Amino acid sequence: MISEPELDGEWADASPAELAGPPAQSGGREGRGRAPWLWALGGALLASAVWAGVLVVQERYAAAGPPLAYRHSEQLCGEVPLKAVGAVMGGLGVGMPSHGEGAALDWSHCYSVGGREDRPLTHDAEVMVELHKKADPEAEFGAAPVFDVNLRSPSVVREQVPGLGERAVLSGLESGPRLQVLDGGAVFTIRVAWWAGQDGKEADVDENAVKAAMIEDMRALMARLRRK
Repeated sequence: MISEPELDGEWADASPAELAGPPAQSGGREGRGRAPWLWALGGALLASAVWAGVLVVQERYAAAGPPLAYRHSEQLCGEVPLKAVGAVMGGLGVGMPSHGEGAALDWSHCYSVGGREDRPLTHDAEVMVELHKKADPEAEFGAAPVFDVNLRSPSVVREQVPGLGERAVLSGLESGPRLQVLDGGAVFTIRVAWWAGQDGKEADVDENAVKAAMIEDMRALMARLRRK
């Protein structure tokens, strides 16, 4: 049997908080504590809503495609006559345009042949503009191989061209440099080639001057097609 002094001692050693115990829960809405699982559920619902919003934005972006900084031209030969290249090479004839439009890609092309008065048909040039409306072309930019029907091997050392678009690369074949530029969802290509005339003499061409002319004409082309 527990004596009264022992009871008195136990009560005396206990703190007021221990004696009070947990607070009584009232029956009203204000007195109820929120269960931890309600906070977790609320956080999960919020995260799900945010993620759903991100997916909607991504789907709309994918449907609309990347923003294009350049316009499509059906008459590319009239947009850029390659004045600088023509001056270095000795003139270019009237260009032959072609173009195509699709859900993922719009493209425009111009091909010109030229020659000097005493040696006709010794060089040509082509321009290609590709507008990528669905996928960003950066991943595959510059990866396309260079083909030549005369089986000439690549001779132009692949080099980056600073200050031209997002990325610019010079590559190509012997007597046939190619300049490609990536910018604003578009890929621009200018290729120039030259060969021996009917008399068998090789064309007297300054390759460095041709490259400089290609860069100059590329700047003019991009400025011409850029959206206002």
